[in-house]
Amino acid sequence: MGQYNQILANGLWNNNPGLIQFLGICPLLAVSNSLVNGLGLGLATLIVLTLSNFIVSLLRPWIPQDIRLPVFILVIALLVTIIDLITQAWFFKLWLNLGIFIPLIVTNCVILARAESFASKQSAIAAVIDGIAHGLGFAAVLILLGGLRELIGSGSLFAGGSILLGNSFTREGLLITPDGQGFLLALLPPGAFLGLGLLIALRNLIDKYNAKRSSKCPQQPEITDI
Repeated sequence: MGQYNQILANGLWNNNPGLIQFLGICPLLAVSNSLVNGLGLGLATLIVLTLSNFIVSLLRPWIPQDIRLPVFILVIALLVTIIDLITQAWFFKLWLNLGIFIPLIVTNCVILARAESFASKQSAIAAVIDGIAHGLGFAAVLILLGGLRELIGSGSLFAGGSILLGNSFTREGLLITPDGQGFLLALLPPGAFLGLGLLIALRNLIDKYNAKRSSKCPQQPEITDI
C-alpha cells in the first residue's frame, strides 16, 4: 500500500502534470475558459490516460523495444478516437465546445510520458493507479483554472453545465454576481497564463508552509528494546 500511496501523491501533488511537469499546457490554457469545458476535457484525458496505462502494462512483454513508441501512440490514438466518437454522439454540444482538443489528446505529452516512463515497466495495478493519479491531477488543474477564469471573467460557475451534466443544470449556471458580468481579461488568453501562474504560486506557498511546519515539529525519540 505504501507504493500505491506514493504513486497517488506523485500524480496528484508532488509531480502534478500541470503544475510541476508543465505537460499538456496547450489544451490546459486553451480550453480552461469555463469550468464545464475544463471538466469535460479533464474527464476525457483521465479515461484515456488510465486505459492507455493499463493496456500498455498488459502488452509490455510482447512489445519489441525498438517499436514501443509507435505502438504506444497507436494505443493512445485508438482510445482517443473512441472517446471522440462517444463525445460526438452523446455530448455533441460539449464536442463542439472542445473542438480539435479532443483529438489532440493523442499528442498530450502526459499520456505518452506515463506510458513510456511508468506503465511499460510496472504491473497493471500500479499502472492503473498511476494513470488515475496523473489524470486526476491534470483534470484538477483544468477544473480549478476553468472555474477561476469563469468566476472572474463572467461572474458565474457551471454556465452551460447542461451540455455535460444534463438538463437539471440551467444554461446560465450559478450566477455569483447579480448582473453576470466580470473581468473580461480572465476569459482571454492572457488570463489563462495569469490564472495558471496563480495556481502554481499557491501550490508553492502550500509546500513551503508544510515544509516550515514539519521542520518546527520536534522529532520523537526512537524507543529501543533493552
